[in-house]
Amino acid sequence: MFVDSHAHLEGKQFASDREAVIARAREAGVQTIVAIGNGDGPQNFDCAIQLAEQYEFIYATIGIHPHEAKLADQAAFDRMEELARHPRLIAWGEIGLDYFYDHSPRHVQKEVFAKQMELASTAKLPIVIHCRPSDGSEDAWNDCLGMMEQQWTQSGLGGILHCFTGNWAQAKRAIDMGFMISFAGNVTFPKAQQIRDAAAQVPLDRMLIETDCPYLAPVPHRGKRNEPAFVLETAGKLGELRGMSGDEVGELTARNFYNFFKLAEISESKVPER
Repeated sequence: MFVDSHAHLEGKQFASDREAVIARAREAGVQTIVAIGNGDGPQNFDCAIQLAEQYEFIYATIGIHPHEAKLADQAAFDRMEELARHPRLIAWGEIGLDYFYDHSPRHVQKEVFAKQMELASTAKLPIVIHCRPSDGSEDAWNDCLGMMEQQWTQSGLGGILHCFTGNWAQAKRAIDMGFMISFAGNVTFPKAQQIRDAAAQVPLDRMLIETDCPYLAPVPHRGKRNEPAFVLETAGKLGELRGMSGDEVGELTARNFYNFFKLAEISESKVPER
C-alpha cells in the first residue's frame, strides 16, 4: 500500500483525464492521496476540498502558496477560516517561503506565512511547508525554520516538510519540532545527492512519500507529467537507500501517514462510478 501525501490534482494538466489518473493510482496500490488546496491563489483554494468530496480516499488541504502571497487579503483569510472546519480537510498548506522565484516580495511572503501559522494553530491543523532557497544559499531555510521555531513549535501540531530538498541538519530541526519529512520524485535525480544523503538519515518513523504531481516526475518518467501512480518509484529509490523493498517503504510511509493524521486506513475504497 502507498500514500501520495502531496498531489496537485486540481491543475489544468489533469483536466482531460483526471479520473483515469486517479484510477491508475488505485490500480498501482495507492490507497490514499492528499490533494493540495492552493489552486491559483485565494480565488480557488477550495479546489482540493471539491476533489475530497468526490473520492473517499482523497483528503484535502487549504493554503496560500508563497508564490501567491501578494494576493492574500483579509477576505482570503476569512474564507480559509471557514473552510478549515470542513471534515475532509486534514492540514493547512502548502505554505512557507520561496526565494528561488520570488513571485511575491519576501517580506510579504513572511507576513502571509506568519498569518497562516496563526490561523492553522487556531484551527488545530498541522501545516505543510514549502521551502525553496535562492541558488547556492540557505536563506529561505534559515528564515522558514526560524519562523517555525518561533511561532509554530508551541502549537504541538507539527506538520510536513514537503518535497524535501535540504540537508540532514535542516531535516533534524524540523523533526525536533514534530515534523514529518516527505520525499518526492527528485530523490531519484542524478544530481540530488544531498536529498539522498538526508533520506538515508531521517528516522524511518518520520518519513513520508509524495509525487508533488504534476511536477518532478521520477526516473524513469522524468520529463513527463507526474501522477500519483509514480509514487512507487520514489518508494523504490528510498528502499535502495535504506535496505528495504519499495513495497516495504510504501507500507511504512503509509502507516506513518495514518498515524500522524490519526486516520483509519482506507483499503477497500473504489473509484466511484460515473
